[in-house]
Amino acid sequence: MIKILIVEDEKPISNLIRMNLTDAGYLCTCVWDGLEAANILEKESFDLILLDVMIPEINGYELMDYIRQLQIPVIFLTAKSDVNDKVKGLKLGAEDYMTKPFEIVELLARIETVLRRYDKASKYLQLFDIHIDTQSRVVQKAGKEVQLTAKEYELLLLFCRNKNIALYREHIYENIWGDVYVGQSRTVDLHIQRMRKKLGLEHKIVAVYKVGYRLEV
Repeated sequence: MIKILIVEDEKPISNLIRMNLTDAGYLCTCVWDGLEAANILEKESFDLILLDVMIPEINGYELMDYIRQLQIPVIFLTAKSDVNDKVKGLKLGAEDYMTKPFEIVELLARIETVLRRYDKASKYLQLFDIHIDTQSRVVQKAGKEVQLTAKEYELLLLFCRNKNIALYREHIYENIWGDVYVGQSRTVDLHIQRMRKKLGLEHKIVAVYKVGYRLEV
């Protein structure tokens, strides 16, 4: 599931965005200031960030310096409508810039556009001879369907969307199992081993010493 971080200090707006995005099938987390956002980004990964500019502790522009290193796409959502502010936001690396008030339907369209640009929302994914239909959750290898468990399927998507990136076991566990990692490396290892074997990815998803795993393409 696509994970979106909403950094917005006005709680009614934050709640409205979360409600609509959740209905659209996104998994949302809300924080209300820049420091809290930086803290959660150290612990969790997200596919997209909706970022207000005028937030307490660390403002949105300052936070972009930190987010840019994480390579997570950002859409600014702000009341700052001056063209100089828009240019500044885009030059800092944001993928898009929306001013308040806005229509939810437009926000959803812009989110889909950014996710497509990052290959995070594609209905169909291709990895070597493996074809993944994310709508039907059907996985085929060389044209033949492969039966994966729910966790194995989510692991496959996670690696497909993070090619050539070393993923920490903590990151893998917390993304797939949705819980805090407290050393469940055996659980992660077992599921990855089974998924690799079913799909013939033993030499493509490699172990990274003291880190976790990396899909090499």
